[in-house]
Amino acid sequence: MEKNVTSARPGYRTVFALAFAVAFLADLLLFCPSPMVHVLMSEMHLSHAQFGLLFSAAIVSLMFARIPLGLVADRRGYVVVLRLALVVSALAAGARALSSGFEALLVSQFVLGFGLAALMPCLSLMVKEWASARPGLGTGVYFSGFAVGSVVALALTPQLLEVMSWRQVFLLYAALPLVVCLATFSLGTHGGAVASSIRLSDVRLLLRERVVWVLLLLMAGSMGCYDTLASWMPRVLEMKGLETGLASMLPVGFFVAGPLIGLVLDRFPRRDVLVALLGILAVASIALLTTPSLPVLLLALFAVGFVLSGVCVTSLTIPVEQPRLSPYAGTVVGFVTSASNVGPLVMPVVFGHLIDMTGYYSASVFMVAVLGGVIFLGCSRFMR
Repeated sequence: MEKNVTSARPGYRTVFALAFAVAFLADLLLFCPSPMVHVLMSEMHLSHAQFGLLFSAAIVSLMFARIPLGLVADRRGYVVVLRLALVVSALAAGARALSSGFEALLVSQFVLGFGLAALMPCLSLMVKEWASARPGLGTGVYFSGFAVGSVVALALTPQLLEVMSWRQVFLLYAALPLVVCLATFSLGTHGGAVASSIRLSDVRLLLRERVVWVLLLLMAGSMGCYDTLASWMPRVLEMKGLETGLASMLPVGFFVAGPLIGLVLDRFPRRDVLVALLGILAVASIALLTTPSLPVLLLALFAVGFVLSGVCVTSLTIPVEQPRLSPYAGTVVGFVTSASNVGPLVMPVVFGHLIDMTGYYSASVFMVAVLGGVIFLGCSRFMR
């Protein structure tokens, strides 16, 4: 079955660029406090636990708000929801710069999570409306924006802190959502004019769809594996006696996979076969992270980021393209991306616990490889 890839709406490339910018912005705002750890802890007299709570506050509100906001985007249209989310994100990001203590900073982080929560469902709905004939490419393009946003947050913020105060950096970043919000007016005011009439009873019916739970497992497995390895690879490389900066090959592969896997998805209809192939590659590449060969290790790091990103892009494309799910794409994506956070919450802890038990990283790496393989290959069988 060959798809018609010529029926995307005029202007869809501009929308792809806008979707990339929205995704970039989300991870930039979420991860930019990480390089500020020393200055924030020193100036506000924070403990390590309090600083960790700042990040957790945004994640918690993001997790719980994404499901209802996806439902609202389906019912009312994504354009209004997207603009409100960007304004809330800008206000919350700016409030971080004005915080006088830990409590104020914690509240601003919590509110920021609400703003960012609506972005993922809206991105899927943008692809659905503007490029329904190219859902894979559209999803892949915006998903790559998350990788770039996190890398820029971690790389650019330390440079800015050398010439600006942390409050000025927060204010600078807070202006970006307003710029993107102005850019959304290129979408017009009709976005979501074909909005779904989804009701709570429809949500219950959606949860009975096997494919929704398959997508949830795929997202939990892929993001759990990626976040675990991204968190622990610097320590693994240190134990190998290598430069921790080599771990940057992970996000490079993650970024490259987006548009490439998206193009494959638009031309290759067998999602089950693609997920199975990515699962086999995931097992092999993750297992190779234990290799003593530096060239093989670098290739494995890139491949791990590539295949895990590919599974995510595939999982996020299916709600946009599948007829049973497409009318409720915002709700499905909101549910799947929210509930799948259980993977990134649990797997890094297990990884570290195995290192404590064994004194080395091999068991932890093989645990991730086996778990990822079981999830991806198992889910591919239920996608037929």
